[in-house]
Amino acid sequence: MKKTILGLTLGASLLASSAMAHFQMLYLPQSALEKQSKEKISLVFTHPFADEHTMDMEAVKQFYVINPKGQKEDLAKSLKPITWKGNTNSGKGYEITYNFKRLGDYVFVLEPTPYFEKNEDSYIQQFTKVIANLSGAPTGWDKDLGLEAEIVPLTKPYAIWEGSTFTGIVKSNGKPVPYAEIEVEFLNFDVDQKNNAFGKTSKLNAPQDSFVTLGIKANKDGEFTFGIPKAGWWGFAALGVGPKSEFKGKELSQDAVIWVQAQPLQ
Repeated sequence: MKKTILGLTLGASLLASSAMAHFQMLYLPQSALEKQSKEKISLVFTHPFADEHTMDMEAVKQFYVINPKGQKEDLAKSLKPITWKGNTNSGKGYEITYNFKRLGDYVFVLEPTPYFEKNEDSYIQQFTKVIANLSGAPTGWDKDLGLEAEIVPLTKPYAIWEGSTFTGIVKSNGKPVPYAEIEVEFLNFDVDQKNNAFGKTSKLNAPQDSFVTLGIKANKDGEFTFGIPKAGWWGFAALGVGPKSEFKGKELSQDAVIWVQAQPLQ
């Protein structure tokens, strides 16, 4: 009987663990900037709601920004390795300080090296975007970059009030992905970029595991809309939408990730 109870307990633990979704983060404190400034951007692979585990990022394949003039700036060589401290463990990540000088939109794009998830014996590669703006003049926030896996915003992602909605379209190599499965998570902890760490106290408590990682689906045209109930950063991950399904002889999930920031009503 004890062995049976132990087995059930371990099984429940594994199920709870698998409910916490992997999210590649590109974090900066504010996506809507009022004046020219230098801002630190933290690249962390984690579980943003539960802070259950921080994964070690592999080497970055591509990291760049499309600036307000529509020019592509390669930022990969400027990345600095860091150790990110979660409340459960620490993991390898990166940081960069970027100088926002010109008015308009900045579309940051990360293509990481696939991460091997031992528990699932498979690889994950999350093509991740975050869009910041200086002084409110839009210049290219809705641009389709033709990534292998991409969420193209149909709502200006840096100008969202809490209680409003975010709409996007899931694409693979520029083509919509019908009925894509999308996971949604709230960044549930304060971020201490000076010390490369999450805060100790969560902002929300989930009444059940299904509230940790919310699940939605795109429609037949690859479009989705999500109502944002709380101010802060929200991550959207469209799972397995990229064209490649294998890496080093094992299953590969090419996911599309975008982060948007909602502002509080004041």
